[in-house]
Amino acid sequence: MSYQNFKTRLGAINDVLTSSSVLVWDSRTMMPPRAVGVRGQQIATLTMIAAEMLLSDETSRLVDAADKETGQLPEDAPERRAIRQAREGIDIHRRIPSGLQHRRAELKATAQAAWIEARAKSDFSIFSPLLTESVELARQLADAIGWSAHPYDALIGQTEPGETSASLRDLFGQIRTGIAPLLRAISQRPAPRTDFLERDYPEDQQSAFAQLMAEKIGYDFEGGRLDPTVHPFEISFTRDDVRITTRYPRNFLPASIFGTLHEAGHAMYEQGVDPAYSRGPLATDFPNLYAVGGVSFGAHESQSRLWENHVGRSRAFWALHYGLLKDLFPEQLAGIDDEAFHRAVNSVKPGLIRVEADELTYDFHIMLRVEIESDLIAGKLKVKDLPEAWNAAIKHDLGLDVPDDRRGVLQDIHWSAGYIGTFCTYTIGNVMAAQLMETARKQMPGLGGSLAQGDYAPLLGWLRDNVHQHGRRFSRNELLTRATGRPLEAGPYVAYLTGKYTGLYDLPVG
Repeated sequence: MSYQNFKTRLGAINDVLTSSSVLVWDSRTMMPPRAVGVRGQQIATLTMIAAEMLLSDETSRLVDAADKETGQLPEDAPERRAIRQAREGIDIHRRIPSGLQHRRAELKATAQAAWIEARAKSDFSIFSPLLTESVELARQLADAIGWSAHPYDALIGQTEPGETSASLRDLFGQIRTGIAPLLRAISQRPAPRTDFLERDYPEDQQSAFAQLMAEKIGYDFEGGRLDPTVHPFEISFTRDDVRITTRYPRNFLPASIFGTLHEAGHAMYEQGVDPAYSRGPLATDFPNLYAVGGVSFGAHESQSRLWENHVGRSRAFWALHYGLLKDLFPEQLAGIDDEAFHRAVNSVKPGLIRVEADELTYDFHIMLRVEIESDLIAGKLKVKDLPEAWNAAIKHDLGLDVPDDRRGVLQDIHWSAGYIGTFCTYTIGNVMAAQLMETARKQMPGLGGSLAQGDYAPLLGWLRDNVHQHGRRFSRNELLTRATGRPLEAGPYVAYLTGKYTGLYDLPVG
């Protein structure tokens, strides 16, 4: 009975936080502009209510009682892991001043509105004052949580437990070493034709195809919906209400297709969590105010990147589904066959926009953001100097000149939401996705044939069994070791990219 009372209490806290998440979803999809100020206050109020509930004497009493009742269970039992995560969450939140917590929540809606305006006008100065405050609040948060080697480590640890600035440098170094020869070799090869991707593609037809593809791979629209937004995201209120968004730029078709597959991958993770974990600390959608707890953002990104790239950019996917796309856009795709389309959406060409980057250059976008964030938090880089630093990093890593703020420092929503320390999770997701996919293919020899026939149930089922159902019960490396026999390693990811692009660009083998 004590554990059930504990679950009821955590469920009530979850209800308050997911109510706040509904307001966040609304603010990023359909909220009128004049509501920005009040919306920030509403979100801050709910955040404070949830924090007060979590830190109350009553919650601590219930945690202690549940701990005593379940003490005889194995350490990795769901009950024991839920109690441990609740304790860790309480400990983190007790270190954080309530005023800091309130201001961070309040700033979110205002900063996002400023970012949207700044992005539309390509004017960093509109967003700069709010970003300056966000960075200062992030520094205060890092100090409150505690750190030793680098303040950025405290922020990384909230989204990717176990990783540090030093461990990321090592991982990034392995990836750079692995893909640099590929990039050099590809730069000497003829580029595939891609001009047809930038023709006029009406939004209605894009939306129809995006919805159809999300449903085909397994996203359950009975428990979700797809809406347009400025920057695509997935948000979960419970496993029975998981919503996704995408964008429909009329002059770049891949954005809506792969943005939708990416967010559907996130959503299917949420929809596959064990129902017994719903509304509790083991649910992946349990919106802890700061601490991630068990599973990481990188584990979440592994699911979105797996469906977006390993499935959505595969030759088999377009051999099967290209006809449907061409039926929607017969004029725009006239004379283009499925092989040409597949080559186009996998073409390697350094670009300015992260969410439109090819797989081979994508991680360079991530690595430069991580380096910039680290310098911001350490005080080595001032916010006012950010556009110059950004443009210099793009020039160094990708050889490109940034023409304006919209296609430069203002392209990502993350900083406006207060997410500093999260960009590394995209590359970790890429690495983890390759490791999971490699294992799935070994364990299911017929998987390639199923995917070629458009039967995505076997892959989704394997992911449900090995990743989704566990929610936050296991850490990222525990999850990976259970599924693949080893913790995170860069080798399968480098091998995947090497094999894929060697074939696409007819490069010498070995």
